[in-house]
Amino acid sequence: MLKIAQLSCGTEYAGIQGTLERVAKEYDIQLVFPDVEFDEIEPLSYEIGLLPASPSLKLMVARAVKVLEHPEDYHGVFILSCFKCAEGTYVRNEIRRLIHKNTSLPIITYNVVENLKIPNLRIRLEALRTIITRKDILMRTRQEGVTVGIDSGSSTTKGVLMEDNEVLAEAWIPTTTVIETASKVLDSLVEKSGVNLEGVDGIGVTGYGRIEVGKELRADLIQEEISVNSKGAVFLANHHKGDATVVDVGGLDNKVITLYNGIPDDFTMGGACAGASGRFLELTARRLGVTLEELGDLAMEGNPQNVQMDSYCSIFGIQSLVSALSEGAKKEDVAAAACFSVAEQVIQQQMQEIEIRAPIIQVGGTALIKGLNRAFSSILGAKVIVPEYPQFAGAIGAAVLVSSFV
Repeated sequence: MLKIAQLSCGTEYAGIQGTLERVAKEYDIQLVFPDVEFDEIEPLSYEIGLLPASPSLKLMVARAVKVLEHPEDYHGVFILSCFKCAEGTYVRNEIRRLIHKNTSLPIITYNVVENLKIPNLRIRLEALRTIITRKDILMRTRQEGVTVGIDSGSSTTKGVLMEDNEVLAEAWIPTTTVIETASKVLDSLVEKSGVNLEGVDGIGVTGYGRIEVGKELRADLIQEEISVNSKGAVFLANHHKGDATVVDVGGLDNKVITLYNGIPDDFTMGGACAGASGRFLELTARRLGVTLEELGDLAMEGNPQNVQMDSYCSIFGIQSLVSALSEGAKKEDVAAAACFSVAEQVIQQQMQEIEIRAPIIQVGGTALIKGLNRAFSSILGAKVIVPEYPQFAGAIGAAVLVSSFV
């Protein structure tokens, strides 16, 4: 069983500690509080210069110092705090930095203990277990041999075939049944590359349908999408060291992941509604009679300030755009307003939950929409990187990681 140091504030008050421990056991994880004597709390806080007013946060800091003193006692660290507590957010981020700087312990953080969602907890614990048990694999920076990566998503299934760090073929097919669609993707990769299936050294699978597809294809690697997408993003951006943030606006939901040395340490998933996803941009493109790519090009020429968006909801948001068109608004301005609306929602609803660290890397199919990238860069005040093959980040991450077994 993996021994994970829990550094938290608010879990007992919120009544979730028992749930945390029960779900952790499902992943063969034991959550433990580092031992701290009462009279040690204040001195230990002074030791690292973190002096929060909250007694609970002071205890959290003291426990963090114990981890720094004896990192060999733990396999990893799980840091939790409340979303609405500014002091807790500051302490959480400072503790993360200190542990990253002074130890090699994997870290995952969670900052909404007052509104615990079991699916979000599960994916964090699964990712933490992956990071611990497969850390050597996750440190890989090159792809070797001939490998296939398949990202079995709920909307589309993506695949790549790579050889010695180069993409030889890629395929993208709308998902029907996950096994049938993955098989079509694999057939397409073989046909495009001219490489026989017998010549493939390894297959890696990630995404929504990874378990079923992995078993059917007898994959050498079946891994959750947080660590795999992160690897694909930093590989494509050639940024394997230091901090980074990955943004993936999907067709139905979104992911924002922060990394250190290419390994995830925090992330947020989901979205309030379809108005904050690629689906809203699809609806906008349909209304304008253009493709998604053309929508992005139009948005580059438009001014989002010329169109009033009365709602972030996908239904009422589209009504705002239709009303603007009927009143004579330019298509370019409407396209720009749609892109800025999605970017604003992702930033306000998700990116505020975690500490954004440069560089920011945008992946996923929507990264090809130039107007959306412009919107992110404008609102964040920093250039958001879109690497080559952004829509295949998950598949490429799987192909890179599975080459560890070649």
